[in-house]
Amino acid sequence: MIDKSNKKFWDKFAKLYAPFMKKDKGVYDKVCEYIRPHLNKDMEVLELACGSGQLSFSLSKHTKSWIGTDFSEQMILEAKKRGEYENLTFETADATALSYSHEKFDCVLIANALHIMPKPDEAMKEIYRVLKPNGTLFAPTFLWKEGKQRKMIKRLMSIIGFKMYQEWDKKEFEDFIKEYGFSVVEMKLVYGGLAPIGVMRAYKK
Repeated sequence: MIDKSNKKFWDKFAKLYAPFMKKDKGVYDKVCEYIRPHLNKDMEVLELACGSGQLSFSLSKHTKSWIGTDFSEQMILEAKKRGEYENLTFETADATALSYSHEKFDCVLIANALHIMPKPDEAMKEIYRVLKPNGTLFAPTFLWKEGKQRKMIKRLMSIIGFKMYQEWDKKEFEDFIKEYGFSVVEMKLVYGGLAPIGVMRAYKK
């Protein structure tokens, strides 16, 4: 079930999201740099919580097809304004209740979203369901417990309505992903944004 208050925040923030993310372009370029070598032109990819497409446009050109989804209709509208291509489309979807068939995708990407979901376990079950056997999961995620505590940033985010339900360090996040039938291959840390990002690559067992 969608957290309506959380959805309201992202709908309101949608128009500002892309300009806000520009300040961290170098960070997300590094995230893409880690993911790109593991993509190929035979892959059908589902992206969850795509926002306005800051990763979608960069990475989709290396795949057969890419569906970028978000539970915020306004985010999807902002993504569509930036363009859709033959192999890149955007749709509204709830990551915890996907309409896609079993074992449809070669790869699922969910970036910086699991920690802000009230029920990330439901999203993980859906990711497992829609991935093909041995399919790849990329889950770049803010690891708020890694490095310096960012209490001031978190306090400010809370004031403006941003909700954070989970806080993990590297090991805790790896353990969480493994609980849902995935084998973690690697996690590289990227620094420079709001918090360190653990760029995880895992496979469906």
